[in-house]
Amino acid sequence: MKNAKTQLIALTVTAAMTFSSFSLDAFAASSNKVTSVMPQAGITYALGNNQVSLSTLQQSVELEKKENETDSISTNSVTEDGVDLSNTVTDVTPKASLVTDNILRDIQSATGAVIKKTEEKASSEEEEASKEVSEEETFKSLVIAKVTNYVNVRDLPSEEGEIVGKLYDKSVGTYIEEQDGWYKIQSGSVEGFVKAEFCVTGDDAVELAKQVGTRIATVTTTTLKVRNGAGLDAEVIGLVPIEDELVVVEELDGWVKVNIEEGDGYVSTDYVTLSTEFVKAESKAEEEARLAKEKAAREAAQKAAQKAAKSESSSSKSSSSDSSKSYNSASSYTTATSSIGSAVSQFAQQFVGNPYVYGGTSLTNGADCSGFVMSVYANFGVSLPHSSGADRSVGAAVDGLANAQPGDIVCYSGHVAIYIGGGQIVHASTAKTGIKISNADYRTVLAVRRIF
Repeated sequence: MKNAKTQLIALTVTAAMTFSSFSLDAFAASSNKVTSVMPQAGITYALGNNQVSLSTLQQSVELEKKENETDSISTNSVTEDGVDLSNTVTDVTPKASLVTDNILRDIQSATGAVIKKTEEKASSEEEEASKEVSEEETFKSLVIAKVTNYVNVRDLPSEEGEIVGKLYDKSVGTYIEEQDGWYKIQSGSVEGFVKAEFCVTGDDAVELAKQVGTRIATVTTTTLKVRNGAGLDAEVIGLVPIEDELVVVEELDGWVKVNIEEGDGYVSTDYVTLSTEFVKAESKAEEEARLAKEKAAREAAQKAAQKAAKSESSSSKSSSSDSSKSYNSASSYTTATSSIGSAVSQFAQQFVGNPYVYGGTSLTNGADCSGFVMSVYANFGVSLPHSSGADRSVGAAVDGLANAQPGDIVCYSGHVAIYIGGGQIVHASTAKTGIKISNADYRTVLAVRRIF
């Protein structure tokens, strides 16, 4: 590095150079002129009768930088949030737009040039503003249903047209064109016409899209720490497993504020992927297939529950080997006059007071929220995923808490519970509270799913 710098200082000429992301004002030090200036990957400049390869100079700096980074990684390859970065690969290919500050300082020292970086900052600000404008422009092209239930999607811009699908309330489609008071849209697999009077688009759709769309952060690391502030020195308030989906409350620089069972907290954007969820239209074929699948799933679950009940001991009591307390078996709650869903809710409630354990699945010694739901249903012969995010897709969809029945699964941001009726749920809440009963609407409900 010192040799390269010495070579530059020894020059008696001045280079007038232009970078794509830097401006440089050079002042003459001799009568010699720059014979060629050719920005390219590697950047070689000819100065008077002497040539200096900045690609060689840059590669020297990059090599030194890479060696320093390697030393740093080898001693501290795991971040404070427990994510191993030892296999991280970085792009070190020399490019004109990536000339390092060290090289620029060397050039300035050797030539007396004045180097400005204002364009780089402006470019970054313009890019950020462009993203915001782009999202708003995208929302303007949406068509959002504003109805009590749904609006039909037809193959023609007329009530005489055949119904090809349904656009449910607050569901979203993409605007194609308008014909005689009808919007032609594309939503999911459905393309057709909806009555304009039942939908909004353009400027009216921008704010509504922000309300009906759900911003989701999906966890991409094995265990994600949720902190009470946007920084690695902030206290950890909760843990979230991989693939769980968290509702984003606010987006900051490098962090997002999310909602979990313990309250609002912050997670680094390095360990989540962000997306916006909109409900799309459903075609007639998709609706028929969904209803048939849900019916088959319910019948299979009922058979599994009956089989599980028959295989249990004839005794209505089962004593746990890891607890002094006795618990009723699942079969003891299954009667000819009650639904299996009611049996699920009653069976689950007897574990109230038992501990919450992150990653646990034991109804007696400790379970987390999805582990609790999974283990309760396992006693009825039903296999569920150990993930609150995945539970949002099991069974059949229920239209809100108002239509929930005992045994239904209630899904929240990063949390899941079992509905027990009367507007209440039973759930493995937090390490402080354990398994308990709460009001079902204590937090925003993302979905209600029915197994039986």
